[in-house]
Amino acid sequence: MGKVLNKLLKLKKEPQPIEEAILNVNVTSNILREIMEKICNKHGITMSQYNVLRILKGVYPQGHPRCEIITRMIERAPDTTRLIDRLEKQLLVERDRTDDDRRKSITKITKKGINVILKIQPELDEMMLSIGKKITDKEAKDLSNLCEKLYYDMI
Repeated sequence: MGKVLNKLLKLKKEPQPIEEAILNVNVTSNILREIMEKICNKHGITMSQYNVLRILKGVYPQGHPRCEIITRMIERAPDTTRLIDRLEKQLLVERDRTDDDRRKSITKITKKGINVILKIQPELDEMMLSIGKKITDKEAKDLSNLCEKLYYDMI
């Protein structure tokens, strides 16, 4: 068993290999999420808001309807409408009604939203560089393939 995991979680008995793997994935995910939240919070947004901005920046200058944003999110927010409302209040996104259906709105990232993403990016790059010093590109690809193997038939 991993000595770091045992020390971190203060485990009394050695877990089965699959349990150890799941615990390690969860611990790693939580630590990376905390780092990302800290970076985002420094720039006045949450990680979920960053996720929406990242999605919209990818299709700039176009936008997406709310339902499309939801399907592209890493972690589904329970109330994406309010999440977008808060981004709109901060002037990081804007919503336009479509001509064919006035009930449907398209959310687009603003220049201010792009600037927030650009300010956050160097800190994310630094985090990835730090992780890249701990594992090789091959190990990163292997890890990615293993993760996909775990969740592929669960989605």
